[in-house]
Amino acid sequence: MTEASKPITTEESANPEPDQILSPRRSLELNQRKWWISVSLCIFLVLLGDSLVMLLLNFFYDQNNREDSDQDLQYQGTWLQALVQNAAFPLLIPLFFIFPSPKQNQETNNTRFLSFRLLLLYISLGVLVAAHSKLFALGKLYANYGVFTLISATQLTFTAIFTAIINRFKFTRWIILSIILTILIYVFGSPEFGGEPDENEEFYNIQAWLTFAASVAFALSLCLVQLGFEKVLVKTKRYGNKKVFRMVLEMQICVSFVATVVCLVGMFASGENKELQGDSHNFKKGEMYYVMSLIGLALSWQVWAVGLIGLVLYVSGVFGDVVHMCTSPLVALFVVLAFDFMDDEFSWPRIGTLIATPLALGSYFYTLHKRNKKKMVELYQTENNIEV
Repeated sequence: MTEASKPITTEESANPEPDQILSPRRSLELNQRKWWISVSLCIFLVLLGDSLVMLLLNFFYDQNNREDSDQDLQYQGTWLQALVQNAAFPLLIPLFFIFPSPKQNQETNNTRFLSFRLLLLYISLGVLVAAHSKLFALGKLYANYGVFTLISATQLTFTAIFTAIINRFKFTRWIILSIILTILIYVFGSPEFGGEPDENEEFYNIQAWLTFAASVAFALSLCLVQLGFEKVLVKTKRYGNKKVFRMVLEMQICVSFVATVVCLVGMFASGENKELQGDSHNFKKGEMYYVMSLIGLALSWQVWAVGLIGLVLYVSGVFGDVVHMCTSPLVALFVVLAFDFMDDEFSWPRIGTLIATPLALGSYFYTLHKRNKKKMVELYQTENNIEV
């Protein structure tokens, strides 16, 4: 008896596949609605993570008695900050098993080759993320607010270049407008940083290269994450050629694990671990607040990373970077309200960037809306041709 002539069982008729119930147009509408909900959730996670990270970082350095330190102290604590960015990944493991996974694709070939590529991807990304975390931590302690912000703003440019080359990303004039506006928003609207060095502690030659290298590493990591989703993870048996949020958690857990190992090795090799007890004693609020601030930072970094990687999965690395940088004016407002830094206020340039943020995001959203609408029109035309 052939497949076509097999009778339909009672169980199959009672539980038909979703495609048998919904028309292709209705199915596409539901998928697009779920997609918009997922993108909105990821944007919220990025905003929440960015805000908490900057508030806690400012609290950490404000309580760290840096004004009483000498120049050599600027080199300490960078491996710790890099470690904190990645070390809270175990909390994502229960969520990984809670989120549903689609049916496995049994037709996938060369699973061993895909597994090897996946392992190589995770190791490469982990090392790259650890390097980016370390370099940014160093750059923040070497640079003043203006120079660090200017150099960091180049990361979106590198993300666009790498995405065009590696991911074959197609730019529209609205996306280009969004990128230009986002860079301006980041330059003029970034929040103050409590760990900014004094004038006699600034080393522009070293710092410039460190921050520049960190920007390149961050941009490259976004593009490799997007490549891993499109060329490796989606093609494995476990996800059945679909993009699901569980892939975001897997990517973040595995990459953070490798990055954590690299940071731990760097911390012990540099001897920085021996200075942790002294740092906790110097904390103004006491050792308990020192530990709590580090735990809060670790959790906030994971919230931010999950949201960012989710945007890379559902949209692109460019969009993830645009959203991340567009949060700067709002985060700056939170920092101004929470801290009383000298000469730090929510001035007119920052107010302007806050107003420009919806324009930058709106330009990109317009492109996404046009692409979704185009898919709907193509499906509608296909259904009409079939009916005729």
